[in-house]
Amino acid sequence: MQGDDLAAVDGLLDDLDRAASAHERACERVESAGEERLERLADHYEELTDLFDRYEEQATGDGDFKIFIEFQEAMATFIERLPEDLDERERFEEVDDVMQQRRLTEKDFARAREAIDPVAEEVGLLEERRATEERYRKLRKRARSRIRDLDEHIADLADLQELGEADLDAPVERLREPIETYNDAVTEAFGEFKREAGARKVLDFVARTTAFPLVGFRDPPEDLVEYVETHEPGTEPIPQLLEYADFSTSKLSHYVDDPDALKRAVATSQTYLRRLDAEPLTVDWPPPAADVLGWRVRELIQVAGRFADDDVLVALRTVRGLPAETDYERLRRSARARSQLTDAERDRLASGAVAEELDRARDARERLTDRLDELPAP
Repeated sequence: MQGDDLAAVDGLLDDLDRAASAHERACERVESAGEERLERLADHYEELTDLFDRYEEQATGDGDFKIFIEFQEAMATFIERLPEDLDERERFEEVDDVMQQRRLTEKDFARAREAIDPVAEEVGLLEERRATEERYRKLRKRARSRIRDLDEHIADLADLQELGEADLDAPVERLREPIETYNDAVTEAFGEFKREAGARKVLDFVARTTAFPLVGFRDPPEDLVEYVETHEPGTEPIPQLLEYADFSTSKLSHYVDDPDALKRAVATSQTYLRRLDAEPLTVDWPPPAADVLGWRVRELIQVAGRFADDDVLVALRTVRGLPAETDYERLRRSARARSQLTDAERDRLASGAVAEELDRARDARERLTDRLDELPAP
């Protein structure tokens, strides 16, 4: 974590403190003035200012006389409906006195607003409480988001530090060779399946893999699936369909009954069909953690078994046995370190910069979480 990031955490902590104090003071002012009383005042104040906003422009000067009368009647109704026990009622009545003119000007409305200003200030206590609460909530949300960012940063640094402790001379070929053997075998088997099986069968296979979340084939386009399931060329292998898609419509009419349908379904899906390969069936290098590998291989055995021969499944079972038959995590960590550590990261690890940054990130996270726990919820 860089100095600017630490300063941002310190600034966020200061902002949280100020926002919490401001909200607490605003709540105290509302409580002191009487929340129910203020809300009652606010209802009448908002009704009055709404009348001003609606009529001021047309009821002043030489405006529409009909609008002027309408405004006077609205004001009279408003005053009549004011509760007798309403605090600050005299302020509203003073506004009514200002408005009892044969002709109203902008200055009259200004005087009326000035007369009601004391009510506006009291009602403003509610808005102040709302605004301070909103700011406080946003800062707490920002702090929680920052904690999540720090969690990710801490996890990355801890992982980096763990890689820095890896034995770079460990015999990683004990993992690499079985994984490469399986990957090569399944790639060849799937390539043969794609070349020789009908497109209908291949796409049905791909669609069925959705039941296996760790096998990440992309869903085939719906129009393509509908075509191969309902048209005779769907029994042809994918390479043949791709070849058909390159034919002119007149030439294609000699090979299929509905050339336009094939063009619509296959020509627009050529990229998908060409890119369809065994990559979702392979095991990554460096390999995943032992538990993840176990779950993934379990799914791969069920999926690959639908098109591949026993040699592929034997190779896959050998991969499944690696965590039990090797010092898997040590070898995996070494493989990851060799593949993932950059020269700059190696230098930072050697200098202790990663350890220092990890300590600072953990300290920042602790200070943020402690402060959130200490401060009252809005």
